[in-house]
Amino acid sequence: QVQLVESGGGLVQAGGSLRLSCAASGRTVSRFAMAWLRQAPGKEREFVAGINWNGGRTSYADSVKGRFTISRDNAKNTVDLQMSSLKAEDTAVYYCATEFAASWTIPLSLSSYDYWGQGTQVTVSS
Repeated sequence: QVQLVESGGGLVQAGGSLRLSCAASGRTVSRFAMAWLRQAPGKEREFVAGINWNGGRTSYADSVKGRFTISRDNAKNTVDLQMSSLKAEDTAVYYCATEFAASWTIPLSLSSYDYWGQGTQVTVSS
Protein backbone atom coordinates (compact mmCIF):
# COMPACT_ATOMS: atom_id res chain seq x y z
CA GLN A 1 0.00 0.00 0.00
CA VAL A 2 1.35 3.39 -1.00
CA GLN A 3 1.47 6.07 1.66
CA LEU A 4 2.00 9.73 0.85
CA VAL A 5 2.79 12.25 3.56
CA GLU A 6 2.81 15.98 2.86
CA SER A 7 4.62 18.61 4.87
CA GLY A 8 5.54 22.27 4.64
CA GLY A 9 2.18 23.96 4.76
CA GLY A 10 1.45 26.95 6.94
CA LEU A 11 0.45 30.59 7.11
CA VAL A 12 2.18 33.08 4.83
CA GLN A 13 1.54 36.64 3.72
CA ALA A 14 0.54 37.41 0.18
CA GLY A 15 3.60 37.65 -2.01
CA GLY A 16 5.51 35.18 0.11
CA SER A 17 6.77 31.68 -0.60
CA LEU A 18 6.33 28.17 0.73
CA ARG A 19 7.80 24.81 -0.21
CA LEU A 20 5.67 21.72 0.14
CA SER A 21 7.19 18.25 0.27
CA CYS A 22 5.66 14.83 -0.18
CA ALA A 23 7.35 11.62 0.92
CA ALA A 24 6.18 8.33 -0.52
CA SER A 25 6.52 4.94 1.13
CA GLY A 26 5.25 1.48 0.42
CA ARG A 27 6.60 1.36 -3.09
CA THR A 28 9.07 3.13 -5.31
CA VAL A 29 7.24 5.86 -7.21
CA SER A 30 9.97 6.47 -9.77
CA ARG A 31 7.91 4.93 -12.60
CA PHE A 32 4.77 6.91 -11.88
CA ALA A 33 3.48 10.40 -12.45
CA MET A 34 2.97 12.49 -9.36
CA ALA A 35 0.87 15.57 -8.82
CA TRP A 36 -0.16 18.25 -6.42
CA LEU A 37 -3.84 19.05 -6.16
CA ARG A 38 -5.72 21.41 -3.90
CA GLN A 39 -9.14 22.07 -2.48
CA ALA A 40 -10.21 25.50 -1.31
CA PRO A 41 -13.13 25.98 1.08
CA GLY A 42 -16.41 25.57 -0.75
CA LYS A 43 -14.72 24.58 -4.00
CA GLU A 44 -13.99 21.37 -5.83
CA ARG A 45 -10.59 19.75 -5.71
CA GLU A 46 -8.43 20.87 -8.63
CA PHE A 47 -5.20 19.94 -10.36
CA VAL A 48 -2.31 22.27 -9.53
CA ALA A 49 0.85 20.70 -10.97
CA GLY A 50 2.05 17.36 -12.23
CA ILE A 51 5.37 15.76 -13.13
CA ASN A 52 6.09 12.72 -15.23
CA TRP A 53 8.00 9.67 -14.05
CA ASN A 54 11.52 10.98 -14.65
CA GLY A 55 10.91 14.67 -14.09
CA GLY A 56 11.42 15.47 -17.75
CA ARG A 57 7.99 16.99 -18.21
CA THR A 58 5.76 19.10 -16.02
CA SER A 59 2.27 20.52 -16.28
CA TYR A 60 0.65 23.38 -14.40
CA ALA A 61 -2.78 24.88 -13.95
CA ASP A 62 -3.02 28.26 -15.63
CA SER A 63 -3.62 29.89 -12.26
CA VAL A 64 -0.17 28.90 -10.95
CA LYS A 65 2.01 29.01 -14.07
CA GLY A 66 5.12 31.06 -13.51
CA ARG A 67 4.66 31.02 -9.74
CA PHE A 68 4.80 27.32 -8.77
CA THR A 69 7.45 24.75 -9.61
CA ILE A 70 7.07 21.01 -9.15
CA SER A 71 10.11 18.76 -8.86
CA ARG A 72 10.90 15.22 -7.81
CA ASP A 73 13.79 13.22 -6.43
CA ASN A 74 13.34 9.58 -7.35
CA ALA A 75 16.29 8.52 -5.25
CA LYS A 76 14.51 9.89 -2.20
CA ASN A 77 10.98 8.97 -3.32
CA THR A 78 9.85 12.56 -2.88
CA VAL A 79 8.09 15.29 -4.82
CA ASP A 80 8.14 18.98 -3.93
CA LEU A 81 6.11 22.04 -4.83
CA GLN A 82 7.85 25.40 -4.62
CA MET A 83 5.26 28.14 -4.38
CA SER A 84 6.15 31.79 -4.88
CA SER A 85 4.24 35.06 -5.21
CA LEU A 86 1.44 33.49 -3.24
CA LYS A 87 -2.03 34.98 -3.43
CA ALA A 88 -5.02 34.78 -1.12
CA GLU A 89 -6.74 32.59 -3.69
CA ASP A 90 -4.00 29.98 -3.26
CA THR A 91 -5.40 29.24 0.20
CA ALA A 92 -6.39 25.58 0.23
CA VAL A 93 -5.56 22.13 1.47
CA TYR A 94 -2.83 20.77 -0.79
CA TYR A 95 -2.66 17.07 -1.58
CA CYS A 96 0.06 14.95 -3.08
CA ALA A 97 -1.10 12.13 -5.32
CA THR A 98 0.22 9.38 -7.54
CA GLU A 99 -1.18 6.79 -9.90
CA PHE A 100 -1.53 3.04 -9.51
CA ALA A 101 -0.52 2.10 -13.04
CA ALA A 102 2.20 3.93 -14.94
CA SER A 103 0.69 6.08 -17.66
CA TRP A 104 4.04 7.50 -18.84
CA THR A 105 2.31 10.86 -19.08
CA ILE A 106 0.94 13.50 -16.72
CA PRO A 107 -2.72 12.87 -16.08
CA LEU A 108 -4.74 16.03 -15.62
CA SER A 109 -7.86 14.28 -14.40
CA LEU A 110 -8.12 13.84 -10.66
CA SER A 111 -9.68 10.42 -11.18
CA SER A 112 -6.40 9.21 -12.68
CA TYR A 113 -4.70 9.45 -9.30
CA ASP A 114 -5.26 6.48 -7.05
CA TYR A 115 -3.20 7.32 -3.99
CA TRP A 116 -3.57 10.52 -2.02
CA GLY A 117 -1.93 12.00 1.03
CA GLN A 118 -3.83 13.44 3.95
CA GLY A 119 -3.21 17.01 2.82
CA THR A 120 -1.46 20.03 4.23
CA GLN A 121 -3.09 23.42 4.83
CA VAL A 122 -1.75 26.48 3.08
CA THR A 123 -3.20 29.81 4.18
CA VAL A 124 -2.24 33.03 2.45
CA SER A 125 -3.21 36.22 4.23
CA SER A 126 -3.89 39.32 2.20
